[in-house]
Amino acid sequence: MKNYKTIILSNQEISPGYYRMRLLTPGFSESARPGQFLMMRVQQSLPPLLRRPFGIFRTGFLPADCDGMPPKEYTEILYKVVGRGTNIMADLHRGDKVEVLGPLGRGFDVGDPGEEKILVGGGIGLVPLYMLAESLSARSKVRLLMGGRNRDDILAVTEFERLGVETYVSTDDGSLGEEGLVTQVLERKLDKFPSSSVYACGPMPMLDAVYRICHRRQVPLQVSLEALMACGVGACLGCVVKGAGHAEDNPRYLCTCKQGPVFRAEQLDWSRLGEEPGYCEGCKS
Repeated sequence: MKNYKTIILSNQEISPGYYRMRLLTPGFSESARPGQFLMMRVQQSLPPLLRRPFGIFRTGFLPADCDGMPPKEYTEILYKVVGRGTNIMADLHRGDKVEVLGPLGRGFDVGDPGEEKILVGGGIGLVPLYMLAESLSARSKVRLLMGGRNRDDILAVTEFERLGVETYVSTDDGSLGEEGLVTQVLERKLDKFPSSSVYACGPMPMLDAVYRICHRRQVPLQVSLEALMACGVGACLGCVVKGAGHAEDNPRYLCTCKQGPVFRAEQLDWSRLGEEPGYCEGCKS
């Protein structure tokens, strides 16, 4: 974990209301793992007071500006404009200064190389799955199921396909790909590939449906949770969720930012997940 006072390399709208931001982050990729996130201070003045959490989409290198200089290391995030913080971000430009803390949290366990993998992403929940697909595709057969309400919610298809990932798209209104829920596609894929492991990130109703499908079939599942966060390092306890075995007389809370955001499905109390005041179906930043 490191605090970067850095600059924006690019900030582009890639779909209505969705942006891709590239940040200069020397040394970041050495420690960043699939499923981790960063906390970003969007401007030096107040408000907003708190940093915003964003999943890491990918890291990479750009050519040096001139001979004899090292390549420029960058980190990319994708974000949806939903509130004050992300509205400020959408107006930022190349060269603007920001502050980033990361990488943070626990990421995905890539599992057995011999297992087939199914990744399920709903809307902006697709973000932490790219680095996972990049890591898995070199060692396992990977299938990606992307879902959204309409075509505007389907992001980065080309990037995943370039990794050699089998990609399936579904939208609620049928404006892109198959019409229907991404969980319906998951059911069919598990019928065909029952020994697969599943990795998922997206809104809570989707994650709950994915959990029920996998639990019924006894399929291994890891989920990346989205939560409102104030600190990102486990100090404020604002992002806790109830863990498996939680009871009023024997509380068991898990800190999303420190012990997650990725959890094995069996670590969580699915009957209570989403009840916490700080929980959301996507960070309302």
